[in-house]
Formats: sequence, structure tokens, C-alpha cells
Amino acid sequence: MSPTTRRLTTAQALVRFLAAQFSERDEVRRRLITGTWGIFGHGNVAGIGQALLEAGEDVMPFHQGRNEQAMVHAAVGHARHLNRLSAQAVTTSIGPGATNLVTGAALATINRLPVLLLPGDYFATRPADPLLQQLEHPVEADLSVNDTLRPVSRYFDRVTRPETLIPSALNAMRVLADPAETGAVTLALPQDVQAQAHDWPEEFFAERVWRVRRPGPDPAELAAAVGAVRTARRPLIVAGGGVHHSEAEAALEALADATGIPVASTQAGKGSLRHDHPADLGGIGHTGTAVSDDIARTADLVIGVGTRYSDFTTASGTLFQHPDVRFVNLNITAFDAHKLAARPLVADARTGLTALAQALSGHRVDASYEAEYRAGRARWDAVVDAAYAAEDSAVPTQTQVLGALDAVVGDDDVVINAAGSLPGDLHKLWRTRSPRQYHLEYGYSCMGYEIPAAIGVQLAAPDTPVWSLVGDGTYLMMPTEIVTAVQEGLPVNLVIVQNHGYASIGGLSEGTGGERFGTAYRYRAADGTFTGDPLPVDLAANAASLGMDVLRAKTVGELREALAAARASDRPTCVHVETDPAPTAPPAAAWWDVPVAEVASREAASAARERYDREVTARRHHL
Repeated sequence: MSPTTRRLTTAQALVRFLAAQFSERDEVRRRLITGTWGIFGHGNVAGIGQALLEAGEDVMPFHQGRNEQAMVHAAVGHARHLNRLSAQAVTTSIGPGATNLVTGAALATINRLPVLLLPGDYFATRPADPLLQQLEHPVEADLSVNDTLRPVSRYFDRVTRPETLIPSALNAMRVLADPAETGAVTLALPQDVQAQAHDWPEEFFAERVWRVRRPGPDPAELAAAVGAVRTARRPLIVAGGGVHHSEAEAALEALADATGIPVASTQAGKGSLRHDHPADLGGIGHTGTAVSDDIARTADLVIGVGTRYSDFTTASGTLFQHPDVRFVNLNITAFDAHKLAARPLVADARTGLTALAQALSGHRVDASYEAEYRAGRARWDAVVDAAYAAEDSAVPTQTQVLGALDAVVGDDDVVINAAGSLPGDLHKLWRTRSPRQYHLEYGYSCMGYEIPAAIGVQLAAPDTPVWSLVGDGTYLMMPTEIVTAVQEGLPVNLVIVQNHGYASIGGLSEGTGGERFGTAYRYRAADGTFTGDPLPVDLAANAASLGMDVLRAKTVGELREALAAARASDRPTCVHVETDPAPTAPPAAAWWDVPVAEVASREAASAARERYDREVTARRHHL
């Protein structure tokens, strides 16, 4: 063997390579791949599995998962908490282990969050045909089930020979570390290639630093944006997740302080300003606050910062109603910066906000506009107070659960949620105190995200209390990683809100003519419908059986005590509470387009269609 090469299997080389990769931003260097999650089967146990064992924990930390999708969620939660500057790898066998990655990959790519997927694949040398779990396609012999990952990956390659790993691995790191390109990256690894030996150049294993850029705005684009702000009478900033990823919160606050421009936030951007900042209007859109949506309807300039402008943010194109409204979009990706026919400002969020503040020196919105939105803020604070208020002896509503949690958490605690009715209540009501406290996955709104994501966040911030909030529907989808939290000794806190079914979709069904069909967890009644008694499911007992400490709360007072005890514990702890189903959250202040049956024989659907036809007339195409 040449002294400039090292003989290793492809899997061994990949693990050694990943351990030598670093990201760097603002002169701070971090490990790019902080660990690998894995479930082993015949497609990866003797390849990546053996390579991880041989490398050891010092070279590549390993985390044992229970569900492939959940492992991706854990890795994504980890990356998000670390502002996309570090990622984790996930390895699975071929077949169902690999296809279970698809949902997690979609979540990662939609939310612009990095994760490296290493699924096993069929033999590249084809010694037998078909193999176990092989997808036999009649006209594409090189197609495997891993190709389902192509549309949900930002980069995909199948490593069919050992030497092809080198360019593929380098491209994978480039995409993971690039804030304008990042998402799920997939390297499909045929099981025979994983185990093949090759003489690898030593340079492949040398430490490599991927610098995360902070590009500044183009002078002409900046001048156009500044001109638009100076001529606007009612500007509004919409803060998206890019504010957090760029660590631009201080720059946003400085701009708001200097100009008086109010700030509304998307689900991903909530916490860009503290809840008590004078310019913070809270969430925007269908799940937003009334003051935020009122200001949005009359804004003549909307300044989007790091946002994708999803339909929840724009209220399905009905929110921004000023006849002359225009948009300036500050985003690191040109794709997002040009949305809504905006004046684009393609730049890093922090760099761009700093440049805007400097160029707008001396400019401030009219005092009457500030007084208007501050009065709206005060009215909304009273709404939140009323939603949180509760007697100790009362059975809590869902909003009162949030009020009890709000009284217990510290400024740096992390609250995680993704699906059901909780995202709407949290976006409207939660009083965010620090940039990373509010962790809502709403790009994909994936049921089952919350528990594994809490593990990923806890690994990223071991001394931070982490709260996973789930309804019973979400819990039943993916509780398996509780076992991982117990195994790893991670003191995650799980709050189960038991309301006997899909409460969010039940309400949506009722409002759109579906009459809550198929949304409750109940026995069948005599007529065959699911309208009998609630199912006798004991989720607290289930969590206990998986190794968690469990605290049951029946009243608001008991809930407060249980939450405080959970926060003080050094063990994974579940707080179970059955809620009063009475709706206490303020209603939506903006529309969301869920198409309703155009013709129907049932009165509920016909009435819902009449409402739909009225609402949809407000939609605008911003050109």
C-alpha cells in the first residue's frame, strides 16, 4: 500500500471522512456531522454498522433509533436548534427501512434543514436477481426503492463503486453546509459496495472546513428596498425562520427600534423578537394574532425576512389587501426572494438587515402608526390573559394548559410541537422569551415529529429543559423514541393533551361540511358510525411502559404542580392531562383555503360551500 493511501472499506472511509468535516461561520468552528443515528438490517449491518463499530464513539457518536422516520426527525430537530451549522447522519437498511425515511426527508427539505441519509441499497454487482426486498421494474433495471428519496432530497447519489464516494461525499457536504441549498441529502449505498475495500488517498480524511457564507445585498437591490421603505406609510416586517438560522435576531431588533416598523412572525420565525418588545405583533396569517392580521391587511409594504410565504402566512392569498401593497423580500435564496413579485434582496438575513438599518438611518414611521399597532398589542395581551386564566380546581382547556406551562418554563426552555390544534393556539398565544424557545415544525406539520425532535434538541442543548407537546393522535403515531430518551438518559419532558381524537381536523371538518367524520377516537355506535363511547386508551400507562416517569393531572392546580416537578426532574418525564373540550382559543383572524364540496346533498356541506365562495373572492395574485 502506498504511504499516501489508506486501505479501508467504502463504509469505513465514509465514516472517517464525515468525522473530519467542520462548518465555520463568524470564525466559530463546529463539527458538521455530530453523530449518526442507525437501525441495522442486512443492507447496512456489515457495512456502515461495522464501520461505526470500528471507528468508535470518539470518532463518530452513535445513537440507536427505533423508527427510521423518527431518526430523521431527531436529526432535523438537532440541526434546527444549532441554526443549521451542524447536522446528523441517519443510516438504515434497504427496503422498508429506507422508504421509511421519505417522510422525514420531505420534512427536512421543505423546512430547509440539513440531514444526511445513508440508506442501504441493492447489490451494485447484481450477483442474484431479484434480491430480498428488491423492486423489480420492467424497464428500469437500475431503479430501487431508494429512488423515492430523489424528489425530497436536495442532493441524491447512488455510490455504485468505491471511488465514486469521493466526489459524492464532497458534494453532499457542500449542500448540507450551504444555507441556500440545504435540506435532505441522500447517499444510497449498495450493500456490496459498503463492504468493498479500496486504497483511499489520505487527503480524503484530512480536516475540511465548510465556511457558511453571509452574502451581502447587491447595491442596486438595497437601494430599491430602501426607497420602498422610505415611501411606505404602513410597512410591516414578516419574520421567517431565516432570521433564526442566520442568528439575525439582534439585527432585526435594531432595525425595529430605529424605524418603528412592526414585526409579525411566521411559525418558523416566532421569537425573532421577544414577545414583550414594543414592535412585536406575534404570529401572522391564519393562525396569527388579530393585531398582526389587522395590520397586514392595511400594510402598503411587506418586508419578508427569511420566509417562504406559505399559505398559512398569506391566508391563502387573502391577507395583504391594501390596493397598492408591494413586497420586499430579504432571503438568502433567490427562489424565495422573488415570491409575490417582490423587490428581491438576496442576502444573508443578518447582513441584509444590518445594511437596511444603516441605509435607513434617521427614518421612522409616523407616530400615529406606532400608536395604532401598540394599542392593538395591548388588546391582544388581554386576550391571551383571558385564554390562560383558570381556577386551580378547574379541568383545564387546551389554552389553559399553555397558560400553566407558560408559568413554569424559564426563558431558555424549548417548546416543541408540529401538528394538530396546538400549533394554532401556540402561534396565537405563546409568549416567546428567547430565539430558540419556540420550536414549531410547520412546513410539513408532521404528526410524530415532536418526541424524536425533543431528543435531537436535548442532544444539542443537554442543560436546557425541553418540552414536547402532543395530542393523543400525534402520540399514537410515533411514541417509540421514548425508549431512546430513556436509553440515553435524556430528561425530555412530554406533555400529552388527551382529547380523544383528531381535535384540529375535527374542527376543520365541521367548518367545511365534513361533520367531524372519522376524526374521533370512539367505539362504533349501533348505526355503525364512530359515535360511541371514547376508547379506553391509557396513554400515560403506555408512556410508563416505555420507561418514562409519569405524572397525571386532572385539574389546573395539579397540572401546574406536575409541570414544575417534570422541569425539576433529571429523568424523562411525562405529564398527562385530559382537557375540557370547550374551545377557549380566540378564533382565526384570517382565512385558510380548504376546498369544500361544490355539490352535496347534505346541508352542512352546502352551507360550508356558500361560506367558501364568499371567502375565496378576497384572494389576490400579487403581480
